[in-house]
Amino acid sequence: MSRFAEIMVGLFMVLFLAAMFILAMKVSNLNNFGGNDGFEVTASFENIGGLKVRSLVSAGGVKVGRVSAISYDSETFKANVTLNIEKEYAGFPIDTSASIYTAGLLGEQYIGLEPGAEEEFLEDGGEITLTQSAVVLERLISQVLFNRSGD
Repeated sequence: MSRFAEIMVGLFMVLFLAAMFILAMKVSNLNNFGGNDGFEVTASFENIGGLKVRSLVSAGGVKVGRVSAISYDSETFKANVTLNIEKEYAGFPIDTSASIYTAGLLGEQYIGLEPGAEEEFLEDGGEITLTQSAVVLERLISQVLFNRSGD
């Protein structure tokens, strides 16, 4: 093999590894190392499905923050999700609702915020009380299969 071909193969391998690293960072949502510059609010859900820490928080299709923590409350039997909302989106009313959605049929889950109409705003340490849990695909399929009446 000629020296030029060896250099080209080496260069191709370096570019390939760099592309794989960038892809891995995008897929795992680690590309935003900063982004903790905002305020945190909590929301409780019956079922969070496949929601993960660093999942997207959006409003109107625009990224407004990320999930910063998930814990389980053994007294209320609910999952407590802490949302880190970026500073520039600090104007969410206190009656804002939070729902867990799936991006596409088998995509990753994210939290969608829908602002309410109150004149008071959520502050650091606040709580979103109006929540809608994740839709679990397996539960929907079992309802369709086992709740058929008289077919």
